Amino acid sequence: MSSTSDNIIAFQGLPGAYSDLACRAAFPTMKTLPCESFEDAFAAVRNGAARLAMIPIENSLAGRVADIHHLLPESGLHIVGEHFQRVNHQLLAPKGASLAGLKTVASHVQALSQCRNVIRQLGLTPVIHADTAGAAAEVAQAGDLSAGAIASSLAAEIHGLDILKADIEDADHNTTRMIVLSREPIDPDPSQGTVITSFVFRVRSVPAALYKALGGFATNGVNITKLESYMIDGHFTVAQFYADILGHPDQRSVRLALEELSFFSREVRILGVYPASSFRSPVE
Repeated sequence: MSSTSDNIIAFQGLPGAYSDLACRAAFPTMKTLPCESFEDAFAAVRNGAARLAMIPIENSLAGRVADIHHLLPESGLHIVGEHFQRVNHQLLAPKGASLAGLKTVASHVQALSQCRNVIRQLGLTPVIHADTAGAAAEVAQAGDLSAGAIASSLAAEIHGLDILKADIEDADHNTTRMIVLSREPIDPDPSQGTVITSFVFRVRSVPAALYKALGGFATNGVNITKLESYMIDGHFTVAQFYADILGHPDQRSVRLALEELSFFSREVRILGVYPASSFRSPVE
């Protein structure tokens, strides 16, 4: 990997996307690399075009990000960190536009749904776009003073748009959890702070399979902070689970819990062991 790519972090989306904003917030000295798809962002790290990738995994309002749980185990990369990005939606328009003159507003479907109140109050017609930054770029290029976009403040800066109304999201807790991926794993010291272990495993779709598989975490006092399932074989007979737990695999309680999990499930695969973000509640 070249010294140039050592300072690059990849993300999915166009310049000004919220993932771009997250990269700059978490790694302010690194250059960001826009990628068309999540697979392209993974590939950028694998082939050495970037050292890291910043990938959204779940949102406090919209839930998990589609496709990530399928793609992540096959990416060949390791989770080495997490970042929680507060999502502040801005109502953008070309210079010279006014709130009174706006008729339409374009953005990603989730951003539109997260700003229903303002859209309704202003009587705007929502227009679904593939992504927020792309909507901002399109509005800037068109220059139509009646057409606005919902995107980030970074998108406004990049595309030369005015912010007609700031922080228009309906909920004040709109936050996206991002994970940081690398070609090489890390091994954080649990004595230096809370550690998260992320992994996937499979169980047969039979009674009590999940109960037995997870029993070791309860008996060993290991906190599971995230558990999600999805079908993988097309026949609805085998479920794969994605889980986050608090603790390091070398800690006795975690080691015993993972051993019991392996006994009752199959294909347990650790995706990463990494420091917990300071954003997390002290309760965890």
